[in-house]
Amino acid sequence: MKYTALVGCAHIHTPGFIKRLNARSDVKVKLVWDHDAERAAKYAADINAPTTSDLNAIWSDPEIDSVIVCSETDGHEKLVLDAAAAKKHLFVEKPLGMGAKDAYAMAREIDQAGVLFQTGYFMRGNPLHLFLREQIQKGSFGKITRIRHTNCHSGSLGGWFDTEWRWMTDVKQSGVGAFGDLGTHSLDILMWLMGDVEWVTADIAVVTGRYGDCDETGEGLLKFANGVIGSLAAGWVDVAHPISTILSGTMGHAYVANGKLYFKSSLVEGADGNEPWTALPAELPHAFDLFFDAVTGKPNVPLVSAHEAAARSAVMEAFYQSARQQGWAEPAKP
Repeated sequence: MKYTALVGCAHIHTPGFIKRLNARSDVKVKLVWDHDAERAAKYAADINAPTTSDLNAIWSDPEIDSVIVCSETDGHEKLVLDAAAAKKHLFVEKPLGMGAKDAYAMAREIDQAGVLFQTGYFMRGNPLHLFLREQIQKGSFGKITRIRHTNCHSGSLGGWFDTEWRWMTDVKQSGVGAFGDLGTHSLDILMWLMGDVEWVTADIAVVTGRYGDCDETGEGLLKFANGVIGSLAAGWVDVAHPISTILSGTMGHAYVANGKLYFKSSLVEGADGNEPWTALPAELPHAFDLFFDAVTGKPNVPLVSAHEAAARSAVMEAFYQSARQQGWAEPAKP
């Protein structure tokens, strides 16, 4: 049995993570902490664990070898640095940082501590994305010229953030609005497939005003170091999201429509793009479960590195800078 601790319960994914923990027999939450004692008590009851008001009780407990950080984003840095100093393996909900400076500082300490790290980029385990990555590596698209990924829902329209999750609409706590909240998933897939980003530009907008001046949608362009042009859209004001991915190259093309992949390549037999492509890799476990698979000793678990997570925070920060400046911005380097 491995013991973990829940350090912060603010994130909207906290209830889902608790369900996943309750479904595991190899991991038990020993302590729950949150700066809001009432919130800590609520989630501690859901997971049948005691609360603590003293973080040192977690950092100093040798039985607790990992922690789950689901605090407000502006609380990540101190919690992560203290956890790394205590040699605790870290699952930190996305985004890792408010921007480049704190994210890279965390990544350096995590790497120096030599602990396992994971963040909530669950889209990497999707068979569609795994397939695209395989075919890119095989050269099935020829020279890739452009790629697009989007991630949208109707959160503002449905009032998802009206009460318990309201802090996510306060950029002083969250670092980002809708574009960064959902867009970080698309950004991770784009960078996982295409590599480093050299320049970005974006237009980010308020639509309903339900959450004051918090942005609710946005569209961005990326210039990758390999010469590919990318685009990204994300928002909380979409009543439908039928097309999530488009990838074009000199020898092939792929797009995802309503969750189905259409694949065309002159280098792959049968890939004519007319019917959904169904020969896909197996889906990976959720990113959260992958973390605990690694913590409990499973070998060769594909995790997101702390540097990767920090680079996504840096690029997203540049997107917001570009929107304010109405021009291109260069993401900060480590």
